[in-house]
Amino acid sequence: MTDQRRPDGSLRHLITLEGISRTEIDSLLDRSQGYVRALGERAPSNRALAGMTIGNLFTEPSTRTRVSFELAGRRLGAEVINLEVQLSSRVKGESMLDTIHTLEALHFDAFVIRDSEPGVVAHVAANVAAHVSVFSAGEAHQSHPTQGLLDALTVRQHKGGHFERLRIAIIGDIRHSRVARSAYEVFTALGVGELRLVAPAGLMPASGEFPAGKRCLTLEEGLADADVVMALRIQKERMTQAEIPNGEEYFARFGLTVPRLRRARPDAIVMHPQPMNRGVEIDSEVADGPQSVIRAQVRNGVAVRMAVLEALLRPRPGGA
Repeated sequence: MTDQRRPDGSLRHLITLEGISRTEIDSLLDRSQGYVRALGERAPSNRALAGMTIGNLFTEPSTRTRVSFELAGRRLGAEVINLEVQLSSRVKGESMLDTIHTLEALHFDAFVIRDSEPGVVAHVAANVAAHVSVFSAGEAHQSHPTQGLLDALTVRQHKGGHFERLRIAIIGDIRHSRVARSAYEVFTALGVGELRLVAPAGLMPASGEFPAGKRCLTLEEGLADADVVMALRIQKERMTQAEIPNGEEYFARFGLTVPRLRRARPDAIVMHPQPMNRGVEIDSEVADGPQSVIRAQVRNGVAVRMAVLEALLRPRPGGA
């Protein structure tokens, strides 16, 4: 794994939450909370990153993550450039590193990268100039660190900071989910009382993965007295190989509905990273219901990404 730290021990890159301490996570969550505003209030902004340039390189489709990273950088005073990588010189055979080094020559200070190939983000981080930071915006099935942080922030806002008292259930395609992996990393680092992995056998992670998670092969077991219920997107393209023939059958067995949610605690919160397959992993009555905090997750995405950019980036000499 690429070292994410500077020689002084501070974080320089954010590629994974693995190896980040509870103290560091709590510090990032505290900083994030300072950027949270209620709907209708003026969005936070400052000039902490004035004079810096951030490049968003997304080789996979994204709406929430790309837009929130763009807003985060701009609200901190940075210049943010969105690069459509599929239309760039990479299509002509130029490697990702060639593209990165070209942008470094144009005085880019940070890169936010989403890529479908595992290892790309770490490879870039290991080869950029010493002043440049790299942030993962989602990497293959392996990690999505800012999603993990915003999920933790959402739980803390609604359930307080005593994670050791909580039962958290993650339901769905855990085997193929970068969201699930980063959620596992952040919740275990925060000392969650019980983390349940709820999925049919074909969507359960491989043996040896998620070692601290309790595996539940029925929704009834997974939901019992849960404080937090996180539904994951079912990746329909993998249904056949996972021996889940169609969305209707999955919904019949594992879809989150109002009657099933009653097995959780009455004050349980419902989360989803989106995009949602309504009527597959979650019913609209639940997604839009009183226990849903899905819109709060979206709001928290900008706050977390502002906090991460501000905490890890160090303005170069001559900046504002």
